[in-house]
Amino acid sequence: MSVLPESLVSWIVIAVLLFWFVGAYNRLVRLRAAVLQAYATLDAALGKQLDFVQASISAAPQAEPPSQEMLSSIAPLQAATTQLATLLGATRLHPLDAGGMAALGTALQVLLSAWQRQHPDAVTVFDADGTLSRPAPAQAGANAVAAPPNAAEPIAWPEPSAAAEIARSQFNLAVGHYNDAIVQFPALLVAWAVRLRPAAPLR
Repeated sequence: MSVLPESLVSWIVIAVLLFWFVGAYNRLVRLRAAVLQAYATLDAALGKQLDFVQASISAAPQAEPPSQEMLSSIAPLQAATTQLATLLGATRLHPLDAGGMAALGTALQVLLSAWQRQHPDAVTVFDADGTLSRPAPAQAGANAVAAPPNAAEPIAWPEPSAAAEIARSQFNLAVGHYNDAIVQFPALLVAWAVRLRPAAPLR
């Protein structure tokens, strides 16, 4: 009965480990790419929401000179659109940066709050699948559909389109899959070796 040389056994072990490392790395890269692709769709959807709000500001009746009441209602919304546009540009360069995504989420909530204060009757809430819409704020009823336990609270969007909520849901889902993968053993060793960091969902 022949015995494999110790050097050959070592090479076999190294080859198996290398094969495993490459396979695990490729899987993480695919999941990371899915997050980036989902963010590109989300970025486009957020851009359309921003354009909608900016167009509404431009279309607002202008008084000569503008009243103090008009200035106090439009100024916060205008400032919020400027802030969100700036952060969208920054996040577009680094969509996997958790701090940048948190800042974007805060800016988005500021914009939505400013919009709802000025247009309380012009907001619509969509479910994550985009098939169910209702006026905001949503009224819980006997026939209300329960959201999944980990689902983010639906956002009341200015533009009456489900595209942004669908894109946000898909992005958050991709982020969840990616984050789960990079903390699982032994894939976390690969993530550590190539410096893959957790991403952040858009809340």
